[in-house]
Amino acid sequence: MNKRSKTDLNGIRNIIWDFNGTLLDDLQICLDTINQLLVKRNLEKLDKTRYLDIFTFPVKDYYAIAGIDFNRDPFEKIAIEYIDLYYEKADDSPLHKGTHEVLAHFREKGYRQIILSAMEQGELTRLTEKNDIARYFDYIFGISDHFGGGKLVLAEKAIVKSGFLPQQTCLVGDTLHDAEVAETLGISCILIADGHQSKERLEKSGHTVLNNLKELTEVLTR
Repeated sequence: MNKRSKTDLNGIRNIIWDFNGTLLDDLQICLDTINQLLVKRNLEKLDKTRYLDIFTFPVKDYYAIAGIDFNRDPFEKIAIEYIDLYYEKADDSPLHKGTHEVLAHFREKGYRQIILSAMEQGELTRLTEKNDIARYFDYIFGISDHFGGGKLVLAEKAIVKSGFLPQQTCLVGDTLHDAEVAETLGISCILIADGHQSKERLEKSGHTVLNNLKELTEVLTR
């Protein structure tokens, strides 16, 4: 059997959604939050272009590239400081334009949908309920801590619990880490260049890259 190409989207019946940056439009509050940490330490602030070029998982690497010195401030301290500031602003982040319409579209077409996020489970559940999208998903999977290590282990558990067949499943995200997760699971991947990494970076993955969520309904059909 020939290996499925990275852009082959035939036969997809299940969607695994990333949350931050893909459904939740939290780029600005993430930029504001990291800049609070940098200014406090007399470091140069990031502009949007620089942020999109350096944001990565694990976030420890991203903090280091941004200029954080872990000899001065241990990573655990930075991570907690960051997440406390982030959660103060999280309720102000809207969903990306068209999110409800896109989720409703795929539900009406008979797709099964779950969320797989590197956000802590309790806060993830709260924000999906606050934004009235929890009803679209069979499961909502978040991590158990605030340290942003990624979601590879969680992804393997999620696909088992959901019962999704890899050949019928596509992960929709906004970072190269989402592509890494999809490749590890052996599933398709679509990346949206409207979140936390630049389109130029995403295109290097070889996966389908779209400009926004609404385009998804045009390329993911069955």
